[in-house]
Amino acid sequence: MDPASQDINLNSPNKGLVVDNSDSLSDVPVEGAVGNAANPLPPGLTEEEAEELRTELTKVEEEINTLRQVLSAKERHATELKRKLGLSPLNELKQNLSKSWQDVQTSNAYKKTQETLSQAGQKTSAALTTVGTVISKRLGDMRNSATFKSFEDKVGNLKVGL
Repeated sequence: MDPASQDINLNSPNKGLVVDNSDSLSDVPVEGAVGNAANPLPPGLTEEEAEELRTELTKVEEEINTLRQVLSAKERHATELKRKLGLSPLNELKQNLSKSWQDVQTSNAYKKTQETLSQAGQKTSAALTTVGTVISKRLGDMRNSATFKSFEDKVGNLKVGL
């Protein structure tokens, strides 16, 4: 199969098919024959029905191609309108992220997690406050102890002696 004779246009209804430009009559079906050797007809389908289906298929493929072209034109127009409005892809991404973040914040899972973390934070804060109070009390008790008073007097005497 010669690759140069293949139709590679992706929008073509004949894509991938070999385009035969020869004037050979070998592919012309003989009248009265049902289908041909290269493309036999499915059982229960007449040549006229097959021809109608081929015609309809061609029309549908042409409509699909037209719709692709229209969609492409609409996408270009939308891009141009966004450019005129100053909407860049980066701005759109920011808006999408912002909306997504708002959606996350309004979700039940986020609210429950936030509530649980808030409670954990309050309990941790209370525990640290208690630990701080206990340490302050212990340091105060230690400062009032006889050993600390004796140490404090000795350091004070050293300072005066210098």
